Amino acid sequence: MSSIDLKEEFIVKPTERDSISMRNMGEIVAGGSPEEVLSPCIHINKYNFFYGSQQALFNVDLEIPEKKVTAIIGPSGCGKSTLIRNINRMNELIDFIRHTGDILVKGQSIYDPELEVTEIRKRIGMVFQKSNPFPKTIYENVVYSLRVAGQNDKTVLDETAERSLKAAALWEEVKDRLHKNALDLSGGQMQRLCIARVIANRPEILLMDEPCSALDPLATAKIEELIFELKKDYTIVIVTHNMQQAARVSDYTAYFYMGKLIEYGGTKMIFTNPTKKETEDYITGRFG
Repeated sequence: MSSIDLKEEFIVKPTERDSISMRNMGEIVAGGSPEEVLSPCIHINKYNFFYGSQQALFNVDLEIPEKKVTAIIGPSGCGKSTLIRNINRMNELIDFIRHTGDILVKGQSIYDPELEVTEIRKRIGMVFQKSNPFPKTIYENVVYSLRVAGQNDKTVLDETAERSLKAAALWEEVKDRLHKNALDLSGGQMQRLCIARVIANRPEILLMDEPCSALDPLATAKIEELIFELKKDYTIVIVTHNMQQAARVSDYTAYFYMGKLIEYGGTKMIFTNPTKKETEDYITGRFG
C-alpha cells in the first residue's frame, strides 16, 4: 500500500541523509544536507511520566533541533499532548503526577531547582487546541503578560503589540481596531492572536497542541504559512492528528504509540520510507 497522498514536493526519493543521526548530545545531522549540523534545542532524556499509578510515557529519548519544526504524530491517547505539556511543565497543574528522567533546554534541566516555573513558561510558550483569547481588547490580549509583570510604559506596550501582531501575521487585519473586543474576531484570527500573545514574551520555543483542529481549511492554511515564517526565529514543536499537515509544515516527525517513541527522523523519510512497520501501518492508514 502506498503512503498517504502528499503534495508533490514531499514525494522524493529518500536517502540515508533523510534520517536524523542521533549523536552525543551536541549535534544533530539535518534531514536534507550532509553538511548542515543542527544543535539540539530540547533534549528529552530517558523520560517516563505517570498520572498516579498509570504510566503515560515510557523511556522517551528525543533530541529536537533548534529553529526547525518537529511534528509529533500518533493515534489518540498515545502521549503526544502529555509530552509537550511536560516540556514547559504545564502538567504540574495536575495532582498525583511524577516523572523520571529529564528534559533539558539548551543543556539546562527544566527541573533545575534554581529555575522558576514562570520563567520556563516565558521561554517556552504554548498554543492550545482551542483558541482562548481573554475577554479584553485585541491590544490588551497581546500586552497582558507585560501588564502582569508591571510594565505600563505605553511606548513599550505599543511596540510589543505591533511587533507581536506582525509576527503572527495579524497586524494588517486588526491595526485599525486594536481596542475592539478580541472575541469578535474569527476563529482563525483568534488563534493567531493567541500566538501573538505568546510571542509578546519573546520565547525561544513554541509548543502547539493541535492548533488547527478547530479551524476551517482557509484559516488552517494561514496558520501553516505562519509556522513557516515563525521557524526562522523559534523552535517549534507541533502535535497534530493531521498527517498531511505534519508532512506540509514539519522538518522532522516523531511517531508515538502507547506512550512510546516508535520512530523519529526527517519528515520526508518518515512519510515515504519509514523503517518501522508500526510507522508504515499508521502512515498508510492500516492502523490508527
